[in-house]
Amino acid sequence: MTSHASPQPFVIEEYVRWSDVDFAGIIFYGSYVRLFEIAETEMFRHCGLAYARMFDAYDIFLPRKAVHSEFYWPARLDDRLRIAAYVGKVGTKSLTLHFDVLRADTTALDAAGWMVLVCVDRKKLKPVSLPAGLIASLAPHTLSPESARQFLGVSPSPR
Repeated sequence: MTSHASPQPFVIEEYVRWSDVDFAGIIFYGSYVRLFEIAETEMFRHCGLAYARMFDAYDIFLPRKAVHSEFYWPARLDDRLRIAAYVGKVGTKSLTLHFDVLRADTTALDAAGWMVLVCVDRKKLKPVSLPAGLIASLAPHTLSPESARQFLGVSPSPR
C-alpha cells in the first residue's frame, strides 16, 4: 500500500443501469445506496481491507447506524457516474463515510450522501473500538468533505 502525499477521495465509475431507473428513465433514489455500497467496498478493498478477510482478521462487523442521501439533479439511464467515497470522520467506535456522485462530464453534484458505520464485535454485536490498523489503512482516503470536493473539482454552487 503506497501512501499519497495528501488524502484524496476514492473514485469509481458506474453506469446508471436499467434496474436503477423508474418508468421515466430517472434513477430511483434507492439505487444510490447500491452505488454507495459499491464505492465503499472497492475503497476498502483498495486499502487492503477486503471485507471477507478484514472481518475475520479483526473479528468485527461494521453495520450501518445511519444512511443519509441528498439529490440535486436526476441521473438518467446510461449516464456514466463518478462516485467518490471517503472517510469524513473517525470516532472511537464509529466512522462516517461520505459519497459524492457526479456525472462523468460535469463538476456539479448529482447526489451526495453519508453513512455512519459502527464497529461491533461479531459474537455479541456490541460496540467496540475501531482497530488501529483499519484506521491507518483508510488514512489515504480520510479527509473533510470540503477537501474531497475541492480535489474532485466540484462547483461550489448547486445547480
